[in-house]
Amino acid sequence: MAFTIRDQISLPGSPARPNEDACGAAGDFAWVIDGAILPGTEPIMDAPSDAAWLAGFASARFAALAPHAQDPAQLTLAVIEEARAGFLERVETSGRSERMERHTWPVAALTLAHRRIGRLDTLTIADTIAYVRDEAGAVYTLGEAPDLRRAESALAARLMRETGADVETMRTTQAYREDSERRRRAQVASAPAVFGLHPDAVALAERGSVTLDGDALVLLASDGFSALVELYEDMDVAAMMARAAEEGLSSLAARLREIETRIDPSGHLYPRFKRSDDATAILVEGSF
Repeated sequence: MAFTIRDQISLPGSPARPNEDACGAAGDFAWVIDGAILPGTEPIMDAPSDAAWLAGFASARFAALAPHAQDPAQLTLAVIEEARAGFLERVETSGRSERMERHTWPVAALTLAHRRIGRLDTLTIADTIAYVRDEAGAVYTLGEAPDLRRAESALAARLMRETGADVETMRTTQAYREDSERRRRAQVASAPAVFGLHPDAVALAERGSVTLDGDALVLLASDGFSALVELYEDMDVAAMMARAAEEGLSSLAARLREIETRIDPSGHLYPRFKRSDDATAILVEGSF
């Protein structure tokens, strides 16, 4: 029995920015993708941003390839290679040779879940995440998002202190732009543990697995959605999974935006780089 989609949602963080997330499910696979690109990078692909292109392209290719796939690593590598070929071809035909600089390439976080007999496996690159609730009600978290979120929040708090900016104005500061480029260049110079155009990222992906027996719910989320649990600590994973199953993802998204726009619009209670990030989640059900 393949995954059944119970619900899905993808909200832009701001009407002024393109939504650079995507999610989907096909066959025994489900995924969430959270795109990103160096701020100020002009798009060359057919989308509002190259990060939005990457998320949409990759999600479409996962949907096409997943029903016939057996191995999550090989599936991910196939999508990366197609995305890389398409992007580099556009760089060549557009004459935008400066876009050969790897720190200007679109990247993404990815969590790919694979339903197997008796267990769920995940492949995660960066800060997307998987939450699982088994038939007995036990919950599990698969991914590095909690640790990565704490580090990112600490960095945002430091930049706020140094610049005097709040969450809305920080991204316009020279300190933020310089730090973003420094981190992107360092990311490229070291191991490319980001999804997108780097085939080596598959070998660096985090693998997770949980043994399951019977039916289970799996919630895949971008960090903009998982902030409800990982940053704002508004509820625990068990409560979030229960609410997702009973009320749907829109209820959780409404609470997320309430915290960001009414309770902490400045970002001083919960330091972060955007008042509201793109928030994407997909809830699937499977029999194990």
